Amino acid sequence: MQVLVTASHWLARLGQWVSGIALLALMSVTVADVLTRLIFRFTAGSLNLSFNGSVELVSYLMMFSLLAAMAANIEKSQVVVEAFSHRLPETFKRRLAGLFLFGFCVLGMVMAWGLWQEATIAAGRGQVTQDLRIPMGPIYQFGALLCALLAARGLMHAVLAGIFASGEDAANE
Repeated sequence: MQVLVTASHWLARLGQWVSGIALLALMSVTVADVLTRLIFRFTAGSLNLSFNGSVELVSYLMMFSLLAAMAANIEKSQVVVEAFSHRLPETFKRRLAGLFLFGFCVLGMVMAWGLWQEATIAAGRGQVTQDLRIPMGPIYQFGALLCALLAARGLMHAVLAGIFASGEDAANE
């Protein structure tokens, strides 16, 4: 079990780094876009430094940031309603949390599969983004990898929660 905890910790760190870098890039693009528009307005249109594609960049960076953050913080994402669960045994609560985490694993796998299929289709057709003409295949592939990270961490924490433990294992706790 310690191997799972360590692997999950390092995968969470990876997700945090990816999310942080994507969020910093997103903010940089937004600030640069606002500043160039401000310069355009202050110079009455004589100095035009604005660039096309900032909305496109922001949308894809937001996708990367959100997917990586979901994967990095999956074990902290459960809202527990104490009114319904305060009298339940701890083992049952833990297994119920594991069941939800397994649901995140399934969700991550479905999203990863769908994005990977889209990446294959986009690469085959030579599909590019509208403004910047960036190939869509690698964008979808990176999204699929982040969804696979979500699925892997969901499965790890479902196992750590004891969802797959037998009744004998739960009795020995």
